[in-house]
Amino acid sequence: MIDGASEGAEAGVIHKVSIPESQVFKVLEVEEGHFADLKALEIAPAKLTRAIAAFANADGGELYVGIDEGPGGKNHKWRGFTNMEAANGHLQVFEELFPLGGDFLYEFLSCEGEHGLVLHVIIQKTKGIKHASDGKAYIRRGSQSLPVGPDGMERLRRNKGISSFESETVAVPIDLISNSLTIIDFMLRSVPTGEPEAWLRKQMVIVTDRPTVAGLLLYSDEPQAALPKRCAIKVYRYKTTDSEGSRENLAFDPLTIEGSLYEQIKQAVAKTAELIEGVKVLGPEGLAPISYPFETLHEIITNAVIHRDYGTADDVHVRIFDNRVEVESPGRLPAHITEANILKERFSRNGAIVRLINKFPDPPNKDVGEGLATAFAAMKKLKLKDPVIEERENSVRVSIRHERLGSPEEIIMQYLETHPEINNRTVRALTGIGSENRVKTIFLRLIDAGQIERVPGKRGSASAYRRVDTSPGDTTS
Repeated sequence: MIDGASEGAEAGVIHKVSIPESQVFKVLEVEEGHFADLKALEIAPAKLTRAIAAFANADGGELYVGIDEGPGGKNHKWRGFTNMEAANGHLQVFEELFPLGGDFLYEFLSCEGEHGLVLHVIIQKTKGIKHASDGKAYIRRGSQSLPVGPDGMERLRRNKGISSFESETVAVPIDLISNSLTIIDFMLRSVPTGEPEAWLRKQMVIVTDRPTVAGLLLYSDEPQAALPKRCAIKVYRYKTTDSEGSRENLAFDPLTIEGSLYEQIKQAVAKTAELIEGVKVLGPEGLAPISYPFETLHEIITNAVIHRDYGTADDVHVRIFDNRVEVESPGRLPAHITEANILKERFSRNGAIVRLINKFPDPPNKDVGEGLATAFAAMKKLKLKDPVIEERENSVRVSIRHERLGSPEEIIMQYLETHPEINNRTVRALTGIGSENRVKTIFLRLIDAGQIERVPGKRGSASAYRRVDTSPGDTTS
């Protein structure tokens, strides 16, 4: 964010913001990429609408108009509009397609000693699909604004939550859901009266005598037969702390969990918890079983299953490592949801699945919309760090790490309260830090602070450290 003094404070007004020279350098050092673009004055406003639409259809971003690009994409130069009126042609085109306020913010940046005003456009990820002045939709990929083709448009519509694969019908007999053991058990336990088929039609999961994707996922005994490679859960156990698992460190062949979504969630959470019980990590008292809050595992796996994009031909993946659990869900975050606002904002890609699975006895999504917040709160109770949510190119991955909330320095000193010494490997095991050099730096800071000292006679890979004895020594008069 750029700091500065703005002229005027009326809502809906495009302001001029005066920034210091230090902020000018930050603007000129911006690298063009997935979240930022720099353009010279001469570029046609119509072409700029492609970049704005692309940012809005992807993850949002910022556009600076009035920056000349130097050789090799470096050494940018500030060359802005002579005044605000000189940008009217740009703003008229922009405001027609991307109106000021809400998802789009326009401001002019000025700095004493720099030539002219740079138009700064801040674009949020939008709920709807935005089109450029040529009528086409674009999407941001790296530093490019790429047109969205027919195949990509449906994917974009799903990512925006405008359409959902769950409402598609599937050319299979309706008795897969109207006469399944799942629906019979559901009707007996949840709905006192009525026939399954009539109830399913009323819930719009049978349409034109075909079951919908949501209907199959919820009420078929084996939806994977009708929707192959789209709706199972794969569970892996990797005996490593490496950033990526490999076949060499797989403890066993991946497990495949199938069945209705309700049964899948129960089985996947139970199997994950069971496998975690066998993982041991180094603690202050030696090796001890790893501990994750059951609520965290349950809520994150549930969230991955009910909010994934079922139009993406992939399964949910649960990967159990020695120091973390990763849950990867097919499809990007829907609509306006981002990594930053996911705990506060709500949007349901699969509204029918979310609503109907909540009707099952002891539903997995008891507190609709609160799942991830519950998962984070449970980690804090155990004094573990928050899960990490990462939006990838075609999926969302949540990492639940066994890392304590305390700083590495605090963990080292706590360990030394009950142990005579500590080494680099032990610190990495206790904290989850992967870099030996980073741990060395932490040791040096503690030495400089007078908290620890190197154990005499131990060097190289055998180096160890102990607390500095601060007890008063003997004195003689």
